[in-house]
Amino acid sequence: MIKVLHTADWHLGKRLEQCERTDEHQHFLDWLVETLSAQKVDVLIVAGDIFDTGNPSNLALKQYYNFLWKASETCCRNVVIIGGNHDSVATLDAPKELLRIFNVHVVGGVPDECADQIITIKNKEEKIELVVCAVPFLRDKDVRRSVAGETTAEQEGRLKQGISDHYHQFKKHIGIYRQNKIPVIATGHLYTSGGTSSDSENEIYVGNLGRISGDQFPAEFDYVALGHLHRPQLVNKMDHIRYSGSPIPLSFSEAGDCKVVVVAEFENEKLLKIEQIMIPPCRKLYRIKGNLETVRAKLQLINDDKMKLPQWIEIQLETEAIVHDLQEQLNHLIRDKHFIEQLFIRQNAIRKAKNLDEKTEEILSLNDLDPRSVFRKKIESAFPTADVSEMLKTFDEAVELFHDGEG
Repeated sequence: MIKVLHTADWHLGKRLEQCERTDEHQHFLDWLVETLSAQKVDVLIVAGDIFDTGNPSNLALKQYYNFLWKASETCCRNVVIIGGNHDSVATLDAPKELLRIFNVHVVGGVPDECADQIITIKNKEEKIELVVCAVPFLRDKDVRRSVAGETTAEQEGRLKQGISDHYHQFKKHIGIYRQNKIPVIATGHLYTSGGTSSDSENEIYVGNLGRISGDQFPAEFDYVALGHLHRPQLVNKMDHIRYSGSPIPLSFSEAGDCKVVVVAEFENEKLLKIEQIMIPPCRKLYRIKGNLETVRAKLQLINDDKMKLPQWIEIQLETEAIVHDLQEQLNHLIRDKHFIEQLFIRQNAIRKAKNLDEKTEEILSLNDLDPRSVFRKKIESAFPTADVSEMLKTFDEAVELFHDGEG
C-alpha cells in the first residue's frame, strides 16, 4: 500500500495588493509537514506554481527549501515537483541534481526526452511501487508549431491535440509497469474544459485555447494530479482526475472556498480511496458588496473569528458618485474591531443604461479616436477627479516600448 498527497498552486511570495502573505504560507507549510507524518504519506506531489513569480524573493526561496528539509525528516520518502506557468524553469531546475539526492524530483519544464518526465518511486527493498509521469506546464512551443495563415479554430484544435498527444506518448513507456500492477500517476498544470476558476488565475493559453477534457487523458493513468485552478474540483466528474486547488485564498473571490489537499491511497494498481483533507485557515477574508448603507451594515456585523491572523476585508461600494471620505468613514466604523487589520476598498460607479442611439453614437465616436484618447477616456471615466497625467505618461512609455520591440 502507498499513500500520495496531492497539492498545488502555493504561489509563495504572493501579495494581496501590497500586503504580504508570508505568514499564511508558513502556517500552511508547517501544517503540511505535520500532515505528512499524521497521514503516513509516502509521496508528495506539488502540481506547479510553487512560486508566484519567475524571480521569487529570497524569503520565498527560504520557505521552499526549509519546507523540503523538514519534509525530508518525515515518513514521506519522495517529493515530486513540477513547474507551473508562474514558475521559472531555470529557477526550479537549477538545484534539481542536488535535490535528487534527497529524493526530491523536480521537472521545471518539458525535457528533450519524454522518458525524463517518468519518475519511478521505490520502496526500501528497491522495488518500484509507483510511477509518476511528471508533466509540467506545457508551453505553446512544447506542443504546437505555428502555421502561417491558420484560423483560430485550427490553432485551437492543434493546441488541444498537442497537449493530448503529449500525455498519450507515455503509453509506450508505462505498459510494462501496468503489466506488473504498479500504479501510474500523471501530473499537469493546465486548464480543463468545464473547470471553475477564480479571479486569481491568469490565462495560460489565449482565451479557451488548450482546454482539454478528462477523456483526453489516457485511461492508463490511475490518478491525474492537476494544478492551475485554485478551487478543488473533479474534471468532467471523473473522480481520479482532479485539482487540489490552492492552499490559501489567493484573491477575495476565493474567500468562501474550503481549501484542501488530496490524499490518494493505492494497493498494487488499484486506487483504493481518495480523501480530501481540509487545510485549517489562519486568516479570514471577507468580501462586502453593495451601496453605502449595505456596506456599513454588513461591516458592523462582522465579529471576531478567533483566528491566528487578523481579518482582511474587501469593500466593493456600488455608487453613482465617488465617496471621497469613504476610507475615513469605514475606518471609524471598525475602530473598536481590532481583529480587522486591513480594508481593501473599491468604488464601482453605477452607470445608467443607455439606449441604442446613445450606444451607436459612442461606438462611432470610439472608432474615430486614437489609442491614447481611448485610454484617456477610460481612466477619466474610472477616476473622474484624479490627476491622470502620470498614467498617460506611463501609457506613452508603454506604447513607445511596444513600437521599439516591433522595430
